[in-house]
Amino acid sequence: MATVVGIAEMHMSQDPGDTLVTYSLGSCLGVTVYDPILKVGGMIHCMLPLSKIDTTKATENPSMFIDTGVIALFNAIFALGAKKERLIVKVAGGASPLDAGARFKIGERNYTVLRKVLWKNNLLLAGKSIGGTKPRTLRLELETGRTSVQSNGETVEL
Repeated sequence: MATVVGIAEMHMSQDPGDTLVTYSLGSCLGVTVYDPILKVGGMIHCMLPLSKIDTTKATENPSMFIDTGVIALFNAIFALGAKKERLIVKVAGGASPLDAGARFKIGERNYTVLRKVLWKNNLLLAGKSIGGTKPRTLRLELETGRTSVQSNGETVEL
């Protein structure tokens, strides 16, 4: 079974037969967390770097922003019993598909904020597919923890 994670959404799963998937990652970031012992995982699809631009929206939907959404993702996975020392964190997206002049750099800013959140929480990235101009599809298979990214008809494992 596949569970689709939409834009500004987050999903967790404890079902080993489940696959979490998010589509059309452009400047947005898709972040996965996985505990290989419990075989529990989560995925979030964040749009913007910092919640301070709209605190009301951040309160209503923390998944919209990297700084609030990734913390919510960690809290949700810990609530399922995952342990910080076992977490495998991977990310895809952060591209500039519509910003050819790189004026806004939203994808780059999203990735920078993610790295700061991870650093503050003493977590490292185990895999990434970041930047460029092409959209990506991100998948996390709960049975194995396999995380893959598809772009331009090509699939790579993170």
